[in-house]
Amino acid sequence: MTDVVIVDDQALLRGSFRVLVDSAPDLRVVGEAGDGAEAVAVVRATSPDVVLMDVRMPGVDGISATREISASCAARVLMLTTFDLDEYVYSALRAGASGFLLKDTPPADLLAAIRVVAAGDALLSPSVTRRLIAEFARGGRERPVRLEGVTEREQEVLVLIARGLSNPEIQQELGLSHGTVKTHIGRLLHKLQARDRAQLVIAAYESGLVGARAR
Repeated sequence: MTDVVIVDDQALLRGSFRVLVDSAPDLRVVGEAGDGAEAVAVVRATSPDVVLMDVRMPGVDGISATREISASCAARVLMLTTFDLDEYVYSALRAGASGFLLKDTPPADLLAAIRVVAAGDALLSPSVTRRLIAEFARGGRERPVRLEGVTEREQEVLVLIARGLSNPEIQQELGLSHGTVKTHIGRLLHKLQARDRAQLVIAAYESGLVGARAR
């Protein structure tokens, strides 16, 4: 069973999400919160697997709450936003979120997204996620990520992760075995101190690896 906490300042939306999540046999809502500060408290009290987190809320916003949750809890955060070009999404991913969805995402896709994030993967589709990361990572921001100790093959894997390829697709692209791909990704996570694939994508852009190859 996957435990979920829902965070949104609109009670009606929280109620709708609760009904949807509780309708799935493998998911259950264990808590709700109306702002970021309450979200941190609820997450600490319930230890959920996944947090559905609104980006924009009064008081403590979703980004600040995500940063605190990611630093102190094992819960994975899935951001919810109204706009597909929300400038806060990049900051949310940098804060430790495992991905984001639009609030008008079809119900089945939302449930699937919760399962993806709960399994330890990152939600890197729809493609707008990659577009947002690329746009803001290239927008004059500092690039503090260094790829010291990352091998050439690992860099190749990192580029493909940043393009949104799945493990089987990386296997096919590079002619590697399933186990080898998993090993490379595990080493990348360790070397770059990343929580999941979303953080690896951030590292690929902020190091300049993807931008340099794209040009």
